[in-house]
Amino acid sequence: MLDVGDAELAYTESGSGSPVVWLHGSGPGATGMSNFGANLSAFEDYRNIVVDLPGWGRSPRPETGEPLIFHAADRVLRAMTALGIERAHLVGNSYGGGVAMRIAMTHPERVERLVLMAPGGVLPSDAPPWPSGLERLFSYMAATKPSREDMAEFVRLMVYDETLATDALIDERYESSLRAHPELPIPPNFGDLTPDLAHIAAPTLLVWGREDQTVPLTWAPKLLQGIPDAELRVLPHCRHWVQYERAPEFNHIVREFLRGGAAAAATKE
Repeated sequence: MLDVGDAELAYTESGSGSPVVWLHGSGPGATGMSNFGANLSAFEDYRNIVVDLPGWGRSPRPETGEPLIFHAADRVLRAMTALGIERAHLVGNSYGGGVAMRIAMTHPERVERLVLMAPGGVLPSDAPPWPSGLERLFSYMAATKPSREDMAEFVRLMVYDETLATDALIDERYESSLRAHPELPIPPNFGDLTPDLAHIAAPTLLVWGREDQTVPLTWAPKLLQGIPDAELRVLPHCRHWVQYERAPEFNHIVREFLRGGAAAAATKE
């Protein structure tokens, strides 16, 4: 646990090398390690800081009227400082992608490279109505006593190949969600990052599942056009949990990007 002034953040650390801060999504039962634990073995030559964002996992829920992305970004920055990390790569999934973008907007000197998997915080002008994955997420958050089947339906919407929605995964997420069931307005006030996209100076990789039903691929152009140095990789037969559903491809793509791209990697090798 890290004391960041007015809050505590739980984190897991592994590996050694250039720092990478991993920021998870807002789905029920989400934690840093539930999102990224299976990817870390491919990044042992980096110093990996996997955070539980405020109100998720082992990090206590704050009392704040701030937009959640803005609040979390400030606490992650404080955590980086407490850990002696002046500058890092940021990898963010969904809500965590929004947190990563906010950090890159407000403190560009702290961000080396930015990897965003279907990030939150940038909505199309016609939302709502919400995509089915967000509808299911908000419905779970609003339930006083969500059931295991509610969680199973949510998890199945996150993956294209429903055999990946295993009983073990559903049980893990369900038990985690009961320990830290969010008490949030529905839909939550995540905050709007759209006006400040041009302030992101870091090279940015957008990674999207083509069949994503939570943050759809049709939302990607606004980010691709708004972030000055952004590129997009789309993986077919994949929904919202790219790092889980297509882990080998995700790990390869991200490692190549963090090393500076294919040309730079080839030169080093």
